[in-house]
Amino acid sequence: MYSLASAEKTTTVIVYSRNKLIHVELVTKDNVRVSIWPRTQSMPNYIHMLKTEVLFFGGSPPRTLSYNEYYFPTERIVGFHLAPPASEELDYDPDEANRSLVEVEMVLGAFMLKGSVRLSTQTDFAAGLEMSHMTWLSVYQAEISNPFLPQMPAIRVPMLLVNPTQVSFGL
Repeated sequence: MYSLASAEKTTTVIVYSRNKLIHVELVTKDNVRVSIWPRTQSMPNYIHMLKTEVLFFGGSPPRTLSYNEYYFPTERIVGFHLAPPASEELDYDPDEANRSLVEVEMVLGAFMLKGSVRLSTQTDFAAGLEMSHMTWLSVYQAEISNPFLPQMPAIRVPMLLVNPTQVSFGL
C-alpha cells in the first residue's frame, strides 16, 4: 500500500467520467485547496487515488470495482467535487457586481446534474460559455443523479467543477 510523503494528504472526493463514478481518497500536497485543484497548474496527467471504489456503467447492471491504488487520466474527468459532508469555502465573492446565478441542467455522460452557474449579467448563457474559454466551470448547489440507477440517491454538494467541453447544458 502507498505511504503518504511528509508533505502529502488525502481527501475524499468523487470524480465523474462519462461512464464512471469514482469515490476515492485523493492524494495531493498539504497546501492544496482540493475543491478547486483541477484548475491549478499542479494537476498531473494522471490523478493518484487510494481506497478507490469505481461504479462502472459499462453494461447492465452497473459494476463496482475496488482498488487500493488507482490512476485516472486527468483529461477524462467530467466532474469533480469533495465527497459530502466535506466542504470548503465557495470560489466566488457573492457581493461581486454584475454577476448572477443561472439555473441549469447538465448531462455528464451517464449522470444528470441540476445546479446553478455564475455568469455575467451583461451577456446571455451561450455567449458566456463561448467567451469564457474556461477549462473548469463551477456549479453551485448541485444535485447529481443517475437515470440508469434510480435507486441511487442523488448526491447534493455546495460546489463542484465540471469540464464544460465534456458536458451538455439544458436551460
